[in-house]
Amino acid sequence: MGDDPKSLIRIARESGQQAEAAPLDLGERVRSLRTAQGWTLEQAARQAGLARSTLSKIENGQMSPTYDAVKKLAEGLKISLPQLFTPPSEEKVNGRMAVTKGGEGDHQMTPTYEHDLLASQLTQKKMLPYRARIRARRMEEFDGWVRHDGEEFLYVLTGVIKLYTEFYAPVELRRGDSAYYDATMGHNVVSVSDEDATILWVTSLD
Repeated sequence: MGDDPKSLIRIARESGQQAEAAPLDLGERVRSLRTAQGWTLEQAARQAGLARSTLSKIENGQMSPTYDAVKKLAEGLKISLPQLFTPPSEEKVNGRMAVTKGGEGDHQMTPTYEHDLLASQLTQKKMLPYRARIRARRMEEFDGWVRHDGEEFLYVLTGVIKLYTEFYAPVELRRGDSAYYDATMGHNVVSVSDEDATILWVTSLD
């Protein structure tokens, strides 16, 4: 990645708009659990031992169910009470999308690379995507190996690069070539074309 990849990862984790969890809509939660089972209102009501009209009012937010009704709902939907009130964590980020137009990336400069962080407005990402301009021409320009947690994928957009890694012979990569590697292994990239090469880099953040 860069001279200090941990700083880029820190920037990616700390920047952007914090996603706040919306208050739980019990009616919507019940409806989503019912439809996930493929049940009609009638079927779910029968399963829970409730009147169809009662279940309909609960789903539409027209009635606050009693504890007894909530317990019947959980049993009928074959889940625990905590599950009824706690949507899976991945539901909190469903539907997120970020578009980064050309030239709009969050620009970060290092002595050897120039980075444009992509999708920087999103927090809690599982991947750090960025476009990099490779300014380095020699391994001596780096202060030792770059290494950090996670896995990494690079794709050459323009120019020619040489990928140096700790355990493999250097490999030359041209436009359209790519590499996927364990980022805990030391790695550095230099341009070997006349112009600075550009690459797309994607680093895992988990």
